[in-house]
Amino acid sequence: MTDHNHDHDHDHEDIPADVQAQLERVAEVIGALEDPATGQPLDQLEADIEVGFDEGTVYTGVTLGYPCATQQEAWAQRVRTACAPLLAEGPLAGAEIQSDLYFQIARTDSGEVPESLRAVKNIIAVASGKGGVGKSTTAVNLALALAAEGASVGLLDADIYGPSLPTMLGTEGLRPEVKGGKFFVPIPAQGLQTMSLGYLLTEDTPAVWRGPMASGALNQMLTQTLWGEGAEDGELDYLVVDMPPGTGDIQLTLSQKVALAGAVIVTTPQDLALVDAIKGVEMFHKVSVPVLGIVENMALHTCSNCGHQEPIFGSGGGDRIAEEYDTRLLGQLPLAMAIREQTDSGKPTVAAQPEGEVAALYREIARKAAAQVWLDADSEGALPEIDQG
Repeated sequence: MTDHNHDHDHDHEDIPADVQAQLERVAEVIGALEDPATGQPLDQLEADIEVGFDEGTVYTGVTLGYPCATQQEAWAQRVRTACAPLLAEGPLAGAEIQSDLYFQIARTDSGEVPESLRAVKNIIAVASGKGGVGKSTTAVNLALALAAEGASVGLLDADIYGPSLPTMLGTEGLRPEVKGGKFFVPIPAQGLQTMSLGYLLTEDTPAVWRGPMASGALNQMLTQTLWGEGAEDGELDYLVVDMPPGTGDIQLTLSQKVALAGAVIVTTPQDLALVDAIKGVEMFHKVSVPVLGIVENMALHTCSNCGHQEPIFGSGGGDRIAEEYDTRLLGQLPLAMAIREQTDSGKPTVAAQPEGEVAALYREIARKAAAQVWLDADSEGALPEIDQG
């Protein structure tokens, strides 16, 4: 299932009026169903709903604005259950129901953008107020999860001082091809298009730079990488940017240089991390970047002997921030050694155990974040002015 336009060739003019009336009721029932990623009814989201009838089968199609490839079967089941009472009687009694789920990813309107970024529909920043909260692990798994849901995805490692992407994706030692003397070709890794300062530096040249130099390096990687090169239609649906920790020059540079579709803030339940996460939320609010939501890492520890779960670092912090700052908790991830081990060995969880429980959590977070981009896409996308207040 990909994002494509679709039409059911079922000519409504040939359908008897009583069947037509019942099909309209089917459409109403589907329109009242809640979209799991936003919690809103499809009608309220103005999702595209199609209903047709042909040779004893009712065909339904729903198009959402975020990638949801893994949800096809669950969605079909929901539609069947919701429509079963309607199809138990009347002119459609006994009809089969076939339900398809599609998606179409819109572009965040970003005004004037550098040529190389025109191939990118939406840029999502993954940020944290402090280091050590699992931000890079979240960024790489979020990118892989968006790809698993059917989107074309790029990943930019903007953590200039500690570029970890090559280690996480098993691409150490690779160097990007250069085109035309100034453009980098992104390095493909596990279905993602990637770029990192780690590809450009050698181990002997650590990045000991002042702020303006670091911002310059980030700007160069962002605007001089041929994003979309090698993608199926030459475009990326999402470019996930793994930001450096904190709220300094680099974060402001990125927020000024490009119109971000939104930011995901990563935190842990500890009070200190939450204070820093709040700083991150406030910084993005200040530069008019929508905060898509909070990801709470290391929320629960599961005992490897008995399976008992407990919130070692406290609980409820992500919820509190989400409520106070009018954003949402996208998901809570367990404190699990496997997540770190898989990432350290170059095969992050979503790629290493795609059918596992943690990968499912990351995919849910990815769908919710992308759904929020869809909801926010209607709002103004001009480049923000920096408010120094």
